[in-house]
Amino acid sequence: MITNDIKEKVKKILTDHLEIKQLRKTAERFAILDEVYSIQGHFDIETLFVHMKNKKYQVSRATLYNTVEVLLECNLIIKHQFGKNQAMYEKAYMYRQHDHLICQDCEHVFEFCDPRLQQIQQMAGEILKFDIDRHSLTLYGKCQGIIKNGKCAHGFKPLK
Repeated sequence: MITNDIKEKVKKILTDHLEIKQLRKTAERFAILDEVYSIQGHFDIETLFVHMKNKKYQVSRATLYNTVEVLLECNLIIKHQFGKNQAMYEKAYMYRQHDHLICQDCEHVFEFCDPRLQQIQQMAGEILKFDIDRHSLTLYGKCQGIIKNGKCAHGFKPLK
């Protein structure tokens, strides 16, 4: 759950970044930031564009792409490439390390966390003399429901 306190902190991070980079502090950039931190889960630029339009914001796709780049620069969002041609993003402030499992039939993204991966990361860092601050693991597979019944057990329909 994103609180107003978190939204104020991310606004401050963006404001500081814009000042350091000598970029304009526009209402559109802050509206996009607010929308990003209102979305649950992963999103793409087109989804973000639709969310903004539905809320009657007059924001161009170019402004969205440019602002997303700024948000990436100041570590307020994370970019994922889940094997599709389309980049997916998620909030990064108060980021809880997690990994992803993607259904190859319905393309739904499931998040999971396993503390053993943190142990592997720590051990690899010690052995190879690296200071690892994060990792990314994406697993691809087919939902057992689709394999057995031709229907996704999670209620998603295959895209084929």
